[in-house]
Amino acid sequence: MNCPVIRLALLRHGHTPWNRAGRIQGRSDIALDDDARVGLAGFALPAPWNTAQLWSSPLSRAFETAQIVGGCAPQTAPELTEMNWGDWEGLRGLDLIEDPTVGFRHIEEWGWDYRAPNGESPREVWGRLQPWLDQLDTDCVAVCHIGVMRALLACAHGWDFNGPAPFDIKRNRLYILRLQQGNLCPEPEPLRLTRREGTA
Repeated sequence: MNCPVIRLALLRHGHTPWNRAGRIQGRSDIALDDDARVGLAGFALPAPWNTAQLWSSPLSRAFETAQIVGGCAPQTAPELTEMNWGDWEGLRGLDLIEDPTVGFRHIEEWGWDYRAPNGESPREVWGRLQPWLDQLDTDCVAVCHIGVMRALLACAHGWDFNGPAPFDIKRNRLYILRLQQGNLCPEPEPLRLTRREGTA
């Protein structure tokens, strides 16, 4: 019996004030800013993703992004919550990298087991995502966070958080993965969101 292939499209949430200030958000529930809401209102999910099952992280920045581009309230999954950055949430990455005493690293030097103090490693993020992936039974869109997307895309691409990533996560794009028998495989190029009629 053939195991069906399920496609999962990942979308990063819109900008927040902390994004623009370079602050680490993690599980802090920081809302979209007004410019992000205006910008997202000009986009929609392209076909066939506009009829796919819609999921989001429970954090408001992801939930609202899903509502705006998807046109309806998404289902939420706690597994899609952003990586926990522990003691570093609210701080700026640029400030942390300049302080050699805190142990902060660039993403290309993480490995799977690097974590902030009292935070979560990429391996732990992947561990909580696996049960959610296993219960998917239809194509879906998941609006989430860069840490969650990195863990999923790293598994799909065979990247070990050591050296340059083979993908570049940008906003307003769907990163599509094929899931079959627990294995993730990336589609070659992300898919841009569709411009709504009457918007620039």
